[in-house]
Amino acid sequence: MDGGIVMASISRGKSNWANASARSKARKAGLIDSTQMRQLLQQEPDAMASSISEMGYRADLDLYATRLSGADLVEAALNHNMDRDLNQVLRFCQGHLGDLVSIYVERYTYQKVKTALRAVRSGVSDEIVSSQVLPEENQTNSQWLELVKNSNNLGDAISALSGTKFAKALSSVEDSNNLMALEDALDRQYYHDATEKLRAGASSHPQLLKYLRTEIDHRNVINLFRALKQGLSSEKRNELMLQGGHALNSTNLRQAAEAETEEALIEILRRAQNFDDSGFDVALIASRERGTLDPIVNNLVDQRMVMLNRMATLNPLSAFPVINYVERKACEVSNLRMIIRGRAAGLSDEVIEAHLRI
Repeated sequence: MDGGIVMASISRGKSNWANASARSKARKAGLIDSTQMRQLLQQEPDAMASSISEMGYRADLDLYATRLSGADLVEAALNHNMDRDLNQVLRFCQGHLGDLVSIYVERYTYQKVKTALRAVRSGVSDEIVSSQVLPEENQTNSQWLELVKNSNNLGDAISALSGTKFAKALSSVEDSNNLMALEDALDRQYYHDATEKLRAGASSHPQLLKYLRTEIDHRNVINLFRALKQGLSSEKRNELMLQGGHALNSTNLRQAAEAETEEALIEILRRAQNFDDSGFDVALIASRERGTLDPIVNNLVDQRMVMLNRMATLNPLSAFPVINYVERKACEVSNLRMIIRGRAAGLSDEVIEAHLRI
């Protein structure tokens, strides 16, 4: 997609803001648009795979076609394509820009750790893990596949990760068999480390810091609504909170964790000075009607998408055009996965579309 872009060469070690921005915009223009996504939804599963192949995923589908089929084939291809795309983006970002984009993209490494831990916890065979969960054709899976193969339980996996940047977070969890607690600890570490890097030093970037702090706010809001539905105690709800958000400080979070109803929770959120509640009423009504938090999740995602797009437009020679593309690419892959898995599970078009971010 970006091979036709000709820019002046940039010396090694210096940021190539203009080059990376142009390449990211070109890639973003080539993503599947909402009309194409809805057209996919109208197709039969076999036709879907063919159409997805023509939309930029042919090489990845061909790679797995000899041993996988149906939804498993498409999902493996999507994951492979996403990993390859991230590596390409990181390679064309240099200097300070590369540092900033790496901070953002590091979240996907944390997701790999979570995937490996889930595979260990589920006890699936090495064959299934290497063929479906973490396909061995994808080189980015190598270290995580090795971790799964050599771990009989989560305790083994945590020990194997000793000495890595993940060790501190994982060792802080008292119950090594509590997968949810381990994942929460990894989330805390990612956001803590990322925001610390963006506050000072060579990677300082106040605007990107603000965006990540908004992500923290939104993660906390979703966790609060989910914890209420699960009937968790206020103490447990408070333990779930990530620190360092933009609009919700420690006091707001403590009060929100003590709310016993959704109405009380919303009132506390709205009292937070910088919390954006636009679209919240409609999302909450839809959430109650459907019995799912998806409308609230989608509303918050839409807010961040608008924020990223605005920052990329106002700051064309910055990390935002690149990060905006990465987030849109991740959204495309998530939508395609939902369509193919939803259709394979027999879900209606209406239910599938309600889960899409388009």
